Amino acid sequence: MRRVEQHVEGAGPFVTRRTWVLPGGRTTVWESRSARRRGVLAVCAGQGPASMTAGADAVGLGRLRKLNTIASVAFVVGGALFAVGSAVAQFGSGDPTLSACIYFAGGLFFTTGGYAALLQVVNAPRHSGAPDPLITPPWSWWRYEPMNVGWLSTAVLLSGTLVFAVNLLDSFLQGLTVQQVNRLIWAPDVVGCVLFLVSGHLAFVEICHRTRPCVRSRSLGWWIIAVNQLGSVLFMVSALAAFTRPSTGSLVNATIANWGTLTGALCFSVGGALQVFERP
Repeated sequence: MRRVEQHVEGAGPFVTRRTWVLPGGRTTVWESRSARRRGVLAVCAGQGPASMTAGADAVGLGRLRKLNTIASVAFVVGGALFAVGSAVAQFGSGDPTLSACIYFAGGLFFTTGGYAALLQVVNAPRHSGAPDPLITPPWSWWRYEPMNVGWLSTAVLLSGTLVFAVNLLDSFLQGLTVQQVNRLIWAPDVVGCVLFLVSGHLAFVEICHRTRPCVRSRSLGWWIIAVNQLGSVLFMVSALAAFTRPSTGSLVNATIANWGTLTGALCFSVGGALQVFERP
């Protein structure tokens, strides 16, 4: 019987990397993000360089490609629409209804992208607890896996898009008082931004295998996370600047609010475009 040594890495309760050492020095490495986004295991024979080999079957790889394409396109289009909406608010006629319509359309794409990202995790190839090929699970529209950091990150992201939907729907309401604007429109906006930031941090935990963010400049996945997290920061800056002062009835800074949304949205579009290449 062959002797297998296993090394486990991660942060807190989350396991993000497993390394199996086989007789003869051969190692097999499972990483959470690589497995669920690319469907691969890293294999190193003896002291030689690691090579990426498909660890999932054709069905699993096909699912990942399709869901990745849907998520990528959704974030590119959603980010572009948010950028257009903020540009209209900053440079257009000032009609809030037009901007609200554009934002709402962009929000639909963001929600679609968030759900597609969650489906990638739910239907991702799984390791069997041994250095063997990945196993493709039966298709599912939902699973509850809070101890899977990839699932938790995408579930929080999807929750953020749904909270943004409340903010976007409430923005169509007319005749609101300042207190109602801050409660119905501004507060959900801030909550959605917080959820986006938490999702991004969890994504860093997954790829860095620790609670503190790291720099992995040669990793495409890291760049996608970093660009999206920058977008989340800019969204938060925009949200804070969009608070309506009760004393004057005006925003803290409308220009910062619009530019924060525009630049943050472009970050998500860039992240979506980069995601096209992080596929099996």
